[in-house]
Amino acid sequence: MKALQSNVFIGVDVSKERLDVAVGSSGETISFANSEDGIALLSDFIKPQAPALVLFEATGGWEMNAVHHLAAQRLPLVVLNPRQVRDFAKATGQLAKTDAIDARVLARFGQAVRPEVRPLKPEELRKLDALITRRRQIVEMITAEQNRRGSAPEWIRPDIEELIAILKKRLAAINRELNKLIRKSPLWREKDRILQSFPGVGPVTASTMIAALPELGSLNRRQIAALVGVAPLNCDSGTHKGKRKIWGGRADIRSVLYMCAVTAARCNPVIREIYQRLLRAGKPNKVVRTACMRKVLVILNAMMRSKTCWQPT
Repeated sequence: MKALQSNVFIGVDVSKERLDVAVGSSGETISFANSEDGIALLSDFIKPQAPALVLFEATGGWEMNAVHHLAAQRLPLVVLNPRQVRDFAKATGQLAKTDAIDARVLARFGQAVRPEVRPLKPEELRKLDALITRRRQIVEMITAEQNRRGSAPEWIRPDIEELIAILKKRLAAINRELNKLIRKSPLWREKDRILQSFPGVGPVTASTMIAALPELGSLNRRQIAALVGVAPLNCDSGTHKGKRKIWGGRADIRSVLYMCAVTAARCNPVIREIYQRLLRAGKPNKVVRTACMRKVLVILNAMMRSKTCWQPT
């Protein structure tokens, strides 16, 4: 907490080749190479500043080497959603965009908003997250090749079939690696057992929840719904009452929740009853699906909090 008493906020704009650093929201920026040596120099530059907060944007993973190096130095830092930072820049009248400007905007955002510092994922959890991401990419590639197969000329189809077979082998290997990684950890093994006891949750949903939603079980029902992005948000002004919409949150969790809700609407009596009741009430299908997703999430959150498996009533 000592660092939080400082009034120094440092913004770091990240690109593939370079790290642009701004100390405070005005003045010159300094650049370092986005390499092992450059990150070491960045750390040596930042530590004497005793910052209250070091702010990065999520930049497709290019920021992670610097983030983990600074975290190992016990520096307070946060990785922000780029949309949030860009909206802040527009709100303050900063429409121009360069690496130096972005670094200063990050520093200004930190000083004005003071986002909460959250601990980074441990190495094993990052590995699990990376495997899940890679699995999703391979599934998307298989789907794309299968779609191409239908309209491809006959002499091209054997090549497509060969690639699909290779991708399916890689998918099977990643599934085995995911299962092995979860089984190796007693904590993850217990979480996996609890989550998969819910009718509609399979291995992919369970592993994605473990990796990408570690807060599951530690928040209340409203907080977890808002975090994932399945809590409808008001859109009212004066006498106008707009339709509530979901916004933001964690898209990867919503993707697996959607498929889970589709399955649970068929095989889980609680979710099936909600699904059918809302359809009978004339609710649009999208609203019904979202309501089922939220109910699934709330139930899983309660199960994880109490550390109990699914108990149908």
